[in-house]
Amino acid sequence: MATRTDAPTRREQILKEAARLFAERGFHGVGVDEIGAAVGISGPGLYRHFAGKDAMLAELLVGISGQLLTGGKRRVAESDGGDPETLLDSLIEGHIDFALDDRPLITLHDRELDRLRDSDRKLVRQLQRQYVELWVEVLREVYPGLLEPAARSAVHSVFGLLNSTPHLGRPGSLPGRAATAALLHRMARGAFAAAGA
Repeated sequence: MATRTDAPTRREQILKEAARLFAERGFHGVGVDEIGAAVGISGPGLYRHFAGKDAMLAELLVGISGQLLTGGKRRVAESDGGDPETLLDSLIEGHIDFALDDRPLITLHDRELDRLRDSDRKLVRQLQRQYVELWVEVLREVYPGLLEPAARSAVHSVFGLLNSTPHLGRPGSLPGRAATAALLHRMARGAFAAAGA
């Protein structure tokens, strides 16, 4: 979501506001009229874009899992078998961009994943597993002695660290995006180095 530079479509505007409102007040604490008002259309007007709130939630959570995986695969392809250290840094940077720019989606995932239909929840989990395995493979190239289960645990731990951004305080209370990104990057590399030691 954060990678687009052109103007967002109406559908993207709706999803962004739905994510913000769901994260602030919970899925059941927000009505379609409020989401519509946030983007300047009537609540019933939302039904031209989505079947309902459940469809918005599914698109948000399935969508971000798919985007993370696609972004990770793109970074691997762009590295074209290059330096694994550089690729690991690139993966970390991509996830930090998500963690800083899409904080409501992290909160939404933590609170509302169980509200998805089984098929959507399974798809989210499948995409997430593929994303983790991509990282595991790169991490084991950087630290060849790291066994696969330990590498997987390290990746999940670093995701936990990076995805803690909603708990860092209000966006204005952070030391600035660049400084926060650099700190998170150093901490992620430090955690991986400790796992690989």
